[in-house]
Amino acid sequence: MLPTKNLLSDEGSPYLRQHAENPVHWRPWSRDALAEAVRLDRPILLSVGYAACHWCHVMAHESFENEQVAEVMNRLFVNIKVDREERPDIDQIYMAALASMGEQGGWPLTMFLTPDAKPFWGGTYFPREPRYGRPGFIQVLNAVDAAWRGKRANILQSAQELSHHVGQRLGGSAAPAELTAEAARTLASGISGLIDRELGGLRGAPKFPNAPFMQTLWLSWLKSGNEKHRDDVLESLEHMLRGGIYDHVGGGLARYSTDAEWLIPHFEKMLYDNAQLVRLLNWAYAASADELFRIRIEQTISWMLREMQLPAGTFASSLDADSEGEEGRFYTWTRAQIETSLENDSLIFFKYFSLEKPAAWEGDPIICQTPAQADLALADIETVRAVAERLLRSREQRVRPGRDDKALTDWNGLAIAALAEAGRSLDRKEWTSAAAGAFEAIVAAADQDGRLPHSSLGDRRLFPALSSDYAAMINAAVSLFEATRDSTYIDRARDFLEQLDRWYLDATGSGYYLTASDSADVPLRIRGDVDEAIPSASGQIIEAMTRLASATGDLDLERRAWDVGARATGRIQGQQYGQAGIVNACVLLLEPKKLIIVEDPTEPKLVPVANRSPDPRRVDIILTLGEQSAHATLPGDELPDTKKAGAYLCAGLSCLPVINDPEALEAALRRR
Repeated sequence: MLPTKNLLSDEGSPYLRQHAENPVHWRPWSRDALAEAVRLDRPILLSVGYAACHWCHVMAHESFENEQVAEVMNRLFVNIKVDREERPDIDQIYMAALASMGEQGGWPLTMFLTPDAKPFWGGTYFPREPRYGRPGFIQVLNAVDAAWRGKRANILQSAQELSHHVGQRLGGSAAPAELTAEAARTLASGISGLIDRELGGLRGAPKFPNAPFMQTLWLSWLKSGNEKHRDDVLESLEHMLRGGIYDHVGGGLARYSTDAEWLIPHFEKMLYDNAQLVRLLNWAYAASADELFRIRIEQTISWMLREMQLPAGTFASSLDADSEGEEGRFYTWTRAQIETSLENDSLIFFKYFSLEKPAAWEGDPIICQTPAQADLALADIETVRAVAERLLRSREQRVRPGRDDKALTDWNGLAIAALAEAGRSLDRKEWTSAAAGAFEAIVAAADQDGRLPHSSLGDRRLFPALSSDYAAMINAAVSLFEATRDSTYIDRARDFLEQLDRWYLDATGSGYYLTASDSADVPLRIRGDVDEAIPSASGQIIEAMTRLASATGDLDLERRAWDVGARATGRIQGQQYGQAGIVNACVLLLEPKKLIIVEDPTEPKLVPVANRSPDPRRVDIILTLGEQSAHATLPGDELPDTKKAGAYLCAGLSCLPVINDPEALEAALRRR
């Protein structure tokens, strides 16, 4: 029997520990908490959020820290708190249930469940007192209790039907569908039609970076040469990198802007957004040679290494939006603060930057750039860098926003891949080394059976991992293999795939679940087909299998990837906007590219061309003259001639004649 008190103080999640002093008798999600609800025959109040979530903090201060609210919660419900970053499997189930009720999702997620964990009603943020057109939270609690006592039979029936619907939607199977380029063309055309032609990104507000959509457009350009789709991405990146959503003092991108102009950020900074940004910028810089993209890569990675790197070498999950009880206080500036920090050089600052305070924003002004200022800054980058560094030193004296120090395996996988790829493209070996260090730290966190954790915080580990963790680490391993030429990364990737097959493969052998087969506390096993701010688990798995098959020449693995892609495509028929990750991964599968370069490493001529021409569809294998490698197989199971330098570029089953000239290789790599 669980004690009648708050049980969050010993949890490994910083978000859960933020609520450890609440008078609410919170339980972490567990079999014991679910059993308590059954034993007491009480509904469950499920609250889902994350450490950097501003409105989660607001609801906590207003309601969960309030004795009167807590008394009602403790008397009527079994109260369970979930960190959505630790348990995205739980979050996705109940977020889908909320959407099925016709409600808009978001965090904090507030759901009411039957004692056997079936959802029957919910919402997001509720104020303590009635306002914003919303009822007060105590009103909500009492109304739910009254409905539960007076209409239990109806609630149980509707909860059963809703759970069945969610289970079919998130965990069901479908017949395989043919993989064609048409789905990707249709999706890219649809996304392009949603682009804001004046401001970039998708039309309207709020504005999110939406990396999966940007990748869809980029892949469309790479495949078809559709320059409109390329420009959709380049122009969207330019707008957000000049706007207030970008931290012009310290580097890094905020999670989203609350307005349509990319000006007013929601100031939380997430590892996954910035990892995906670095990868997109690496492609954009290679295609455009726009120095803005290179500079933002450097600034963003500097921020990651300075503010997000943990002692083990992994990366923290997020930085809070709030400090000193105020959203954005750490990041905003008044003119007087700028002048105090820079003294006579403040005029230099205002030449290159603006301070904006729109009517919708109650805080201090936000730093941004006009297009003209961004151009000026590029022409005088050392002056701009010196001014920004002085402001950064001044800002470091402020009270910092909280950092969520848990290292999530899948988010770290994204960061590792981005660092390895950017380090290779821009010849920054220290970035590649940081990627390798983070990779080794994740591997070292595995248990005695070699199983990865989903989350690590100090010496605490959350097992088992999710399928997205293994997929992200396979992709990270392939990127590190390309950057370092170290084949042990391929061996590690194969180990990860074995774990994925053992614990997550479905009965058909051609699909995967998000949760492991021995996860004992999930109400249902879901596929992980739906994108969030990052590609879905299914999309990452297909990409990982495709890239590993290309790197190893494993035709059986390539055929398996086709089967997984066909099954996933069958499940998402007619709903690709929420599953762009699967569509994008199937683009890689339709025509995987491989480049094998044989060269004298003391006189590289071809390798630098490949390094500065990144292509998400391509896996590169670099061999030294005379070296033999089982990985470096060409279609037809042939091996390249390693007695002389040359580049072998293949797409699918066909290869170009061997290329010896760097200019010819560059032309071949850039050909659409």
